[in-house]
Amino acid sequence: MMLPEDLMLLFLDEVAGGVRMDSTSIQNALAGAVLLELVNSGKVAFDADGKRLAVADPTPPANEFLRESLSRITKPMKPQRAVEKLRNHVKDNVMAQLDARGVLKVEKTRVLGIFPSKTYELNDRSAVSDLRRLVGDVAQGHRAPDDRTGALISLLYAVKGLHKVFQGDKREMNARAKEISAGNWAGVAVKKAVEAVQAAITAAVVASTVAATSGGGSS
Repeated sequence: MMLPEDLMLLFLDEVAGGVRMDSTSIQNALAGAVLLELVNSGKVAFDADGKRLAVADPTPPANEFLRESLSRITKPMKPQRAVEKLRNHVKDNVMAQLDARGVLKVEKTRVLGIFPSKTYELNDRSAVSDLRRLVGDVAQGHRAPDDRTGALISLLYAVKGLHKVFQGDKREMNARAKEISAGNWAGVAVKKAVEAVQAAITAAVVASTVAATSGGGSS
């Protein structure tokens, strides 16, 4: 599966059928995961000045979700702007991917019979538990990170979500995640992309918080 799909599975609450974090954090993290997926596949790369990301291979990806995501990178842009462009509807799109793969079933419901909501029923809980165990072992220092687990932990760390996804000491996991984010588990290009995406997610979270606070104060 793709990185955004793995990340979404980690966000799921297998028992309650919901998610473990707020929607804004999930959207930002998933957008970052999509951007890393595009970089890893060679579709997007940093331009000559190393500050902006641009389409490096315009050949449409076979996967419709990635194809639509790539189309949003319309010109060279800073990582934060790319995350902002990619996060629109990203959660629903990733869930639709998982539904199409048969990993889970998306069910539409209404809270109090009025407000539309969605729950998620896993078809194979072992797939999620195996993934959570694998990434959790890395987060807790029992296993060395690789390209996949290192990226997932870096993304979770960027939205302060490790302690919400995994059990364990919050301070120790964050310290470990900080080390992983700065580690040598990825190639130079991917590591640079991870660092840029982390910074972009942090900036996007701050911007979202400021916007929400300003909106709340003006009402």
